[in-house]
Amino acid sequence: MYEELQRTIERAWNDRALLADTEVRRAIDAVIEEVDKGRLRAAEPADGGRWRVNEWVKKAILLYFPVRPMRTMRAGELEWYDKMELKHGYEELGVRAVPHAVARYGAYIAPGAILMPSYVNIGAYVGTGTMVDTWATVGSCAQIGCHVHLSGGVGIGGVLEPVQAAPVIVEDHCFLGSRSIVVEGAHLGRECVLGSNTVITGSTRIIDVTCPEPVTHKGYVPPRSVVVPGSYRKRFPAGEYDVACALIIGRRKESTDKKTSLNDALRDFGVSA
Repeated sequence: MYEELQRTIERAWNDRALLADTEVRRAIDAVIEEVDKGRLRAAEPADGGRWRVNEWVKKAILLYFPVRPMRTMRAGELEWYDKMELKHGYEELGVRAVPHAVARYGAYIAPGAILMPSYVNIGAYVGTGTMVDTWATVGSCAQIGCHVHLSGGVGIGGVLEPVQAAPVIVEDHCFLGSRSIVVEGAHLGRECVLGSNTVITGSTRIIDVTCPEPVTHKGYVPPRSVVVPGSYRKRFPAGEYDVACALIIGRRKESTDKKTSLNDALRDFGVSA
């Protein structure tokens, strides 16, 4: 369906002089429109629970920047100077957008999602029923599933380059506590719970401490994991110091209401939010 668009994007990626061509610009615009409507994604579920990065879509997003002219935008006394359009038509989209929520054109926000004063960047995907709470940010190309709660101040990192790099993925029914951070293409499986201030990066040690022997993951949190900030001792030339990590302290029960509060999700494990 998108073969011709993909070929055009790949040609322009390899020869930037083609960006002056009207048909190439139309192709770039067409891709961004498809991403905006959720019909194309920077990354999408594949067989076996894996995710596939659509590199050519990320290339189109990157090519969209140089073909857009800078312009002044105003809202009353407020003024900005940028080249990217903002998303509009929330009523028709079925999205609740609370002032001062901002999403860029080229970000897909599904019907039933709620944007508190927050920011969603181009290429991102936000599923139905998801709450992007106050001052939370969803970075470029991040993939957020359905009925996810991104609590206040959550930071979801974006990634455009390198184009083969996987974006952050947060699967359905996850609950991310206040000020938690997920960046560098980290992947949260379904129904995970992150305690407040938990940081997950591509290299963070995510240590499962629920068994007699610890099991360490990097860049991936298994489904239904309940995760809190932790630390471990590491020796350096100057001595031993505590290094930040994340601890899997339990599993979210199948019977747990997916809309449960963070306090409720952590209470079973004797940890406060």
